[in-house]
Amino acid sequence: MNTPTVQTNRLENYLNHLLEQCQANSPLIDADYLHTLRKNAVSQVQELTLPKKKDEEWRFTDLSKLYELDLTIGKTEAVSKNIIDQFILPEAKQSYLVFVNGEYASELSNVSALSEGVSVGNLSHLSDAQTEKIVNYLGKSEGEKDTFSALNTAGLSDAAVIWINKNVVLETPIMVLFLAVSSETASLIQPRTLVIAETGSSATLVEYYGTITEQSLYVKQNEPYFTNSVTEICLDGNAHINHNRIQRELGNSFHIGRSIITQNQDSHYTCNEINLGAKVSRHTLQIIQNGTQTESNLNGLTMIGNEQVADTHTAVCLSHPHGVTHQLHKCIMDGNSRGVFNGKIFVPKPAQLTSATQLNRNLLLSTKARINTKPELQITADNVKCSHGATISQLEADELFYLQSRGLNESDARHLLIDAFAAEILERIPLDSLQQSLTKCVVAQTTEV
Repeated sequence: MNTPTVQTNRLENYLNHLLEQCQANSPLIDADYLHTLRKNAVSQVQELTLPKKKDEEWRFTDLSKLYELDLTIGKTEAVSKNIIDQFILPEAKQSYLVFVNGEYASELSNVSALSEGVSVGNLSHLSDAQTEKIVNYLGKSEGEKDTFSALNTAGLSDAAVIWINKNVVLETPIMVLFLAVSSETASLIQPRTLVIAETGSSATLVEYYGTITEQSLYVKQNEPYFTNSVTEICLDGNAHINHNRIQRELGNSFHIGRSIITQNQDSHYTCNEINLGAKVSRHTLQIIQNGTQTESNLNGLTMIGNEQVADTHTAVCLSHPHGVTHQLHKCIMDGNSRGVFNGKIFVPKPAQLTSATQLNRNLLLSTKARINTKPELQITADNVKCSHGATISQLEADELFYLQSRGLNESDARHLLIDAFAAEILERIPLDSLQQSLTKCVVAQTTEV
């Protein structure tokens, strides 16, 4: 039996092991700002602890299986172009970056369709002027710091960088593909993304997490791996970003991600988040509205089964007048799966005349599936329009009966209702090919129900 002291010591040792792995991962470019950033992150990790179930923010997400893995930094793997092609969206055939086990693969990437005024690549692709400015963005977001994001920074060797110049409007979407190569050892993979949208710019971004398995590379066994990602998006005045985050990791993997969004006056940010994979996943999305008349729209869909755990935490800080945020997050759970939703919206005194709505809807397909939902509004402003809510339901018997009375069998009726529940989120994705592929994925998972 583990006493609290024994458990604490074990977690401290494990955290030190992870930190040693991060420090051993040398940066690919020799830049003072990167060395300083890593050094500060190491100090931060040394002051923090790994989350445990007794921690309020983690009490429904058990990471004990992750802490049993003997992780080492994921190694560079050779991947053929043919394997990559299956992941690339038709709309982004000439505007995508590929990272394999967290490292940039320039030979697999293609950004030839992008016009002047946008810089897409990794840290080494930055111009001298951008290199001087990046110290104001990379690792400088005001979001709450935590152990895993600090670990990501402590091991930061490279990052996907998308820099959109002033008043540039991109018609072509940009895809950032983070692929984990499943191997015979447990790997730690730490992707990093930085998006800078200057004043008046506009773009659509697809951030995709996937896996290459033994069917492609003929390894003997797929060991679990841990993806620990950080994404920073900075929107200047009147910038527009449509961010589509897709997580389809391997079924025995772990995925913990943090996205920190900073919005200035009149900017518009939309996030369409789809979580389908990983044994245990958690995504924390923090939005900081730093100007008046900013708008944030959050759409999310989680679909899990078997023993999967999927945790979504969001925090939106509306700190100026006329801010707007709308959130709809849906979960579909089957088997012994557990879903977690914790959404916070902060409306302090200065944020007068703001509008905020938050709704979490959950569909349980099994008597053993569980959801822990906690939508929160913290309001001190007195002239606002705010609402929040949560629903938990199963498939309605009368709806099934109605569809069966129209000629459908019970199985088809169930599938139709589940697909319709998911479609409300999927239809908000602006790319037809991505919307269609995810719809097929949901249909395939529904067929297994």
